[in-house]
Amino acid sequence: MADRHRASIVFRSLNEEKWLGEALAACHRQIAEGVDIELVLVDSGSTDRTVEIAEAAGCRVVHIKKADFTFGRSLNYGCEAATGDYLIFISAHCIPAHERWLESLLAPLREGKADYVYGRQLGHEATRFSEHQVFAQYFPALNKLPQADFFVNNANAAIRKDLWARHKFDEAVTGLEDMVLGKAIVKDGGKVGYVADAPVIHIHEESWAQVRRRYFREALTLREIMPEVHFNFGDFLRYFSAGVFHDFSVALDQNRFWKTAPEIIMFRLMQYWGTYRGHNEHRALSRAQKESYYYPRPQKGGHHHGDKADAARRNALAE
Repeated sequence: MADRHRASIVFRSLNEEKWLGEALAACHRQIAEGVDIELVLVDSGSTDRTVEIAEAAGCRVVHIKKADFTFGRSLNYGCEAATGDYLIFISAHCIPAHERWLESLLAPLREGKADYVYGRQLGHEATRFSEHQVFAQYFPALNKLPQADFFVNNANAAIRKDLWARHKFDEAVTGLEDMVLGKAIVKDGGKVGYVADAPVIHIHEESWAQVRRRYFREALTLREIMPEVHFNFGDFLRYFSAGVFHDFSVALDQNRFWKTAPEIIMFRLMQYWGTYRGHNEHRALSRAQKESYYYPRPQKGGHHHGDKADAARRNALAE
């Protein structure tokens, strides 16, 4: 009999009741030969039915205080609680697209082709038009095992637990904790790989301010891990124009131009304005600012990271 392995699927959550049940059900349907599956959810203070849904699905629930939350620290909490030989990271608003998702994602790790892998991301019908184009750019249809750089994305990723324990996630960065870890692994002689055969449906339902904040906080970290990359106002204008032109062309081909044109302009504006401000922000982040980036105000009825004091957030977001 072949050796069995244990895989721990780790979710981070704050008020994720809308899609979590479907994501967990898809995990339970996975077919992975020789792999036992464990579900772990790290919750940072949900006030909806997130924890109830997770417990009903058999998740091991780990709690982290909002005051202690960072993206890296919450993942470290989940990894420490996990008992698996492999750690799988998936956003609570991502749904595995087929029953062999886990098996496909783990295959390069089990075969020694890579040490840290990430899988394909596909848009949902609720996904904005331009984000579909972003997914197509960064998550193509062909595997890269291994790939030449350290890009990786924890919305759909896996790593050996012993390798995580050697490096762990940086608990101070405002985003891109996955790329920070990927860079450390590659620097140490390890390999990062991309698995197109392991797709998830990634559902973003963000306000325009949330889109801008997401790219802003990611840019804050990117300028630290890739200090040679500079993004000036001319870059903002060039990339914004190129992004809009590309999306307009695709929309025209799909006969969706008039329906999507305003949305395309707003998405690319928020994407590249957030990126520009993040690359050129010189102030040290205050506690209130960090809470604002980690916990952007959700839309009414939404499921994204929630709030602190309104006054603190207004001050923090005065860019």
